[in-house]
Amino acid sequence: MPRIASLLPGATEIALALGLGESLVAVSHSCDFPGRVARLPRVTRTRVPNGAPSREIDRVVREALARGESLYEVDAQRLDALAPDLILTQGICQVCAVGPGEVARAMPALRSVPDVLSLEPSTLEETFAAMLEVGRAAGCAGRARRVVGALGRRVSAVRRRCRRAGRRPRVAFLEWIDPPICGGHWNPELVGIAGGEDGLGRPGEPSRTVTWEEVRAWEPEVVVAACCGYSAKRTRAEVEVVRAELTGMPCVRSGRVYVADGVTLFSRPGPSLVPSPELLETLLEAD
Repeated sequence: MPRIASLLPGATEIALALGLGESLVAVSHSCDFPGRVARLPRVTRTRVPNGAPSREIDRVVREALARGESLYEVDAQRLDALAPDLILTQGICQVCAVGPGEVARAMPALRSVPDVLSLEPSTLEETFAAMLEVGRAAGCAGRARRVVGALGRRVSAVRRRCRRAGRRPRVAFLEWIDPPICGGHWNPELVGIAGGEDGLGRPGEPSRTVTWEEVRAWEPEVVVAACCGYSAKRTRAEVEVVRAELTGMPCVRSGRVYVADGVTLFSRPGPSLVPSPELLETLLEAD
């Protein structure tokens, strides 16, 4: 098996699901998995302020991107010392994790010549395809097919149950609260699989900043707040903003403003996306 450096949590999660935990030699600063992974060297750093209010984090991110500056850095010296054969990175989001640009800047400092696999899924099906890519690159293609097959059967079961249910409640899925950002990429798709209709997010496309006026115009019957990179506890500390902004909307009148864990369920394209429609199915069921 190759020596693997994973530069984002989603890739680390995929490696673990494929039985490649022992092959990991380095992970990102945000890989928060227990066991052996917790003891591995961290080879990335971030400029995003940890623990700052949402509005401040949003400001720092937007200003850095406007200046053309990266939010992340690869520790090339440490990565060189670990001599990976395979580096897993991503190219789908500048905000979420190290991307190909940071890896390219680090490569000249490496004495080894590792393969670099950039994972860029924007849908659930593409996430499964990315898992198969990792399996092929790491020499465990058969195992990857079995894992993906089992995950796909769970998703299909949710889809079948929700099709039989009939009615599709109007859902506002929020990846951020201050300012409001609707879910993008796979999240509108997950809402649809679970029997809802997301009128703000666009399946397969990036998340986008919306106004509270847009959210109110949709008149959501259900709101799910799953802030990117936030635990449910961290999001819960801000969810009163949602209720205040949507006073009088069906979701508030019925008490159907929910908080979910954005870290482990909705932000990372990997196996953890599969429990997400299962959770949404329970939240979207009519009271």
